[in-house]
Amino acid sequence: MMGGRRVYACSACPSDTIRWMRADSSMRWHEWQMKKARKVVHRFNEIDTSYIEPQRYNFTVMLQNTTTYEIYRLSSKPGHSITFAPEATVRVGPYFGWRWIFLGYTLDIKHLNLLQSNSKRKEYDLSLYSSMLGIDVYYRKTGNDYKIRRMTLNEDTDTRAIRGADFNGLKSSIKGFNLYYIFNHRHFSYPAAFSQSTVQRRSAGSPLLGIAYTRHTLSIDWSELNNLVEQRLGYSTVQDDLDSTLLFGTVKYTDVSVSGGYAYNWVFARNWLLSGSLSLALAYKRSTGDMDHKRFSFREFTFNNLNINGIGRFGLVWNNTKWYAGASAIFHAYNYRRSQFSTNNFFGNVNVYFGMNFGRKGYRKKKKK
Repeated sequence: MMGGRRVYACSACPSDTIRWMRADSSMRWHEWQMKKARKVVHRFNEIDTSYIEPQRYNFTVMLQNTTTYEIYRLSSKPGHSITFAPEATVRVGPYFGWRWIFLGYTLDIKHLNLLQSNSKRKEYDLSLYSSMLGIDVYYRKTGNDYKIRRMTLNEDTDTRAIRGADFNGLKSSIKGFNLYYIFNHRHFSYPAAFSQSTVQRRSAGSPLLGIAYTRHTLSIDWSELNNLVEQRLGYSTVQDDLDSTLLFGTVKYTDVSVSGGYAYNWVFARNWLLSGSLSLALAYKRSTGDMDHKRFSFREFTFNNLNINGIGRFGLVWNNTKWYAGASAIFHAYNYRRSQFSTNNFFGNVNVYFGMNFGRKGYRKKKKK
């Protein structure tokens, strides 16, 4: 007996060791692990409440209108280029949120007939914001509703007759994510501008640092383009005036980038916020193309390059913690350039929304550190 506690010697252990266990040791270990996990979560959402007011409600409902824009431009060194863009899509739908989980569904009101070929267009977007970190995950697949917005061939060719023409031979997809770190996260709030889960009470800004991955696929039916050019411009073939590096069937390129930028939230009146941020990325791209064309003998090409990409976010919000309304926009620009060939892809969403928070939770104002 040692101090009223029974101690057992272990015959299989070295003579100078003893083994004992307290009945509540396992329970305390789990409690310590839970406290440690809570501290890590708290660190991701640590804020100065003199700058940022946290969410006071558990639930939210919102109605949102989303307009989507997209442009593809292909160009070559001699100055030949084609610009494709679909009509902007307009989607409306409800959203429901519980704390940091926010789900919703939008319906394309311009293409309500699901039997039409335009229903091939698909888009999924997910954005998660904490005080310290943010991530955007997206997947976009176009239908066949592109139009030719501009075409440049030789100096003597007037291509105005083909502008605005429907072109069903272009298909594209893009998927990827952006992950970024917010340095001044105790004073600057991305959620206040883009997820309405906090309220910015004093103006503040922050540098941003991010990484991103994107996978692009672009496919063009050149025979269909030739037929369209012949109808509109009187050409028997468009190949004679397009640089050979443009005449591919499918091109795929992977984009890995590191970005840096700055964001600022301007509180210009009580409950009002104007937000803007811009990040530029140094991107490493690896591209492959399938150049099977009957007139030319091309081999599959692979090339690596560094290019500049960009992402901009803008928001205008009114939020009195119970009710909120506003507009936001997120635009992405991706560029690929080589000596003979380049592509530019631009896409973005503009959102207009109105919502209400409910289910007030217990709230205790934290002391300023």
